Parts: sequence; structure tokens; C-alpha cells
Amino acid sequence: MGKRFALLFACAAMVLGVLAPVSAVSAEPVTGAIFTTLPNGSAVNFNIYPSKDQVYLDGGPGDHAPAGAAGLPPGTYVFQVTDPSGKTLLSQDAAQCREFVVGVQGFITGVVATGCQHATGIDADHGADGAVTVQLIPYSDTPNPGGEYKVWATPIGSFTCSLTGPDCGGDHGFDPNQSKTDNFKIKSKSPVEIDTSFHRASNGVRIDGLAITWTDTLGASNHKWSYFDSGHLVQHQAHVEGVEPGTHKITVANQSGCTIGKVTLDGVSTGISGPQTVNVNVKKGNSAESYYVDVECTNV
Repeated sequence: MGKRFALLFACAAMVLGVLAPVSAVSAEPVTGAIFTTLPNGSAVNFNIYPSKDQVYLDGGPGDHAPAGAAGLPPGTYVFQVTDPSGKTLLSQDAAQCREFVVGVQGFITGVVATGCQHATGIDADHGADGAVTVQLIPYSDTPNPGGEYKVWATPIGSFTCSLTGPDCGGDHGFDPNQSKTDNFKIKSKSPVEIDTSFHRASNGVRIDGLAITWTDTLGASNHKWSYFDSGHLVQHQAHVEGVEPGTHKITVANQSGCTIGKVTLDGVSTGISGPQTVNVNVKKGNSAESYYVDVECTNV
């Protein structure tokens, strides 16, 4: 009887496990990138926007990513807006209103129709592929004195709060290890940024289209690529803009077009060569300052 009872109990537990709602958390970090844009997917100087309604979410292979770069995995996602520390949730509607969909090509293709979904725009670069941008409002003003905000995106299966319920505190249901983040500012003229450039060891010429992984002070990450855009004052660099005080990590890896050699931070060598993670300690109270990571590529 004991064995029979145990078997029945096990079967019942299995049935209950199937019926019970479970939030499946992906074991692997999310690929691709997110970034803030204007409604049509175009960039602004230093990620500084004139007003909150002009900030839209874009996603995919990454802003200025080379052809073949990985996009976001297809599926449903949810986003939030917080202060840079992640402690204060600024998004003013329920999480179910902030759901969006990524298609097979890795771009955002729409929002989930919940009756409170956010407005969308047409991505000028990938509109032919059905890519859209998603407006971030409504969200409260940031308590950050520098006018800084942080936007997060995570797969719906990794979201740990109720989609319809109140804020559950902590990271507000967003696991940093399973989330992409990007920072932006409203009406600020004092950007603090981390700029990474790659150059040929033979002649010092900078190389575009190379990737870094930025991990913010909360442990969330995103990908950025080096590029040139004179109109937005980008000089062959991978930009991380509007960064909050604390330790940020810039990871550089061997990739097509660059075998990593020496690396410097603000002109000082890290002391090692090859793929590595550079700790960039952003000081509190700094304004209009850039931190420079310079990477030598030995194979070109």
C-alpha cells in the first residue's frame, strides 16, 4: 500500500505540475540587443531626447550591427522603464500593456493586443521586413538629477511578476541576467558615456562593425558596435551612453576582423593582452565626461 500510495502521489504531483502556472526561466543569456530611438528608428545625439514621448524602443541585431549579427530570439517580451539604479519603477501601466513581439528575423514586429498596448512606429531601416518601434510612455519622471533613465526588456518566460498585478519590488520581475538594458536622457546636456574603439595594430586605423558586450551596474547586458556617424558625433566607436555611477564592464572578444591584442582604459594598459573584460568605474557627480576603452587588433 505504501508503494501504491507513493506512486499515486507522484502521478498527482505530475498532473498538478502540468496544470500549475510556471514561469520558465531561460538558462542562456538573451542574444541580440535593444536600443532607444526616435519614432522612425533613427538615432539622436548621445541618447538625449527632447521629451519623454519621443523615446521609442527598438531591437534586433543591434544599432549599426554588421550583416549577419544575431537578432533577438523570436517570441514575446515585456519591457519596463526605471531610474538608472533599477530601484524605482517608472513605467505607469501594468506589465501586460508593455508586451511586444519579436519575429523570426530578430526585429520587433508588433505589440500584444491587450487593450492597453503601446503605440508603435515604423522602423526606417527595416520597415520592409515588418520591423516597428514601440513607444515607452507612460512613465514617470526620473528621480535621477541628471535626467537619466534605464529601459529593460526580457522574454515573457523570464518575467517573474504578475503581468496584471502591482509591482512586486526587487528588480520588478526582471532578472538582470536575462534582460537587455539601455540608458537614455531627457533634456540633458551633460552626457556621461563609455566609448570603445578598435584599431589596427599595424597603422592605428580604427575599424567599424566590431562588437562589445556592455554589462551595467545591475548585471544586465547589451551589445554595441563600433561605427562612424559624423552627424551624431560618433567617431568609429561603440557607444554606451548616459551611464550611471558604479562599475560597468566592457567585454571584448576575438571576432571576425579582430584578434584582440593590447587593451587600454583612458590611456592606461590593462596589463594583459587578448580577450578580456574591462571594469570602468564611473564616478558619481561627473558630467560631460567620456571613458575611453581602446582595443588593438593584431590580425589586420
